[in-house]
Amino acid sequence: MRPQRAGGAAQPREPGAHREVLLLAVRPWFIWATLLAALLVECMPLGRRPWLPDLLAMCLVFWNVHQPRRVGIGVGFVCGLLIDAQHAALLGEHALAYSLLGFFAVMLHRRLLWFALPQQALQILPLFLAARLVEFLVSMMAGGAMPGITFFAAPVLQAALWPLLSWMLLAPQRRAPEPDQNRPL
Repeated sequence: MRPQRAGGAAQPREPGAHREVLLLAVRPWFIWATLLAALLVECMPLGRRPWLPDLLAMCLVFWNVHQPRRVGIGVGFVCGLLIDAQHAALLGEHALAYSLLGFFAVMLHRRLLWFALPQQALQILPLFLAARLVEFLVSMMAGGAMPGITFFAAPVLQAALWPLLSWMLLAPQRRAPEPDQNRPL
């Protein structure tokens, strides 16, 4: 319910409106632990399946949007170099893609946070597509084989998983609902 207006009754909340939740400050060790976990998942020997979503790219975008001063373009570059070395890819292929992904995520972070999670997923889909396109173009310039259309299925899966990832990474920051009459926050 909305607060009462002066001289009027309380109005019900619209069905599509979402509550704003006050989040606790994120702990730096949690940011780095999630990035390390995503890096380890990317290093698992799952084979070369081009449709698999890039969990490290998703975590980098999430932390670039929510904590742009702690996780920036340089972190994306270093993670990209590590992935390039692990996948035996052209050195700098993922580094360039992750750096551009980080740059555009930081550039859009203020606008992106105004949207609800499903709308955020639609807003970041072009970012994931652009990063995948950069990987594709660098691979083609280096003489790589044509990956096929399933190569571009991963960004769609990444955007579809965005609400779940956001919910999971924001869970430790949510306050427990403890109503207190003396402290409104």
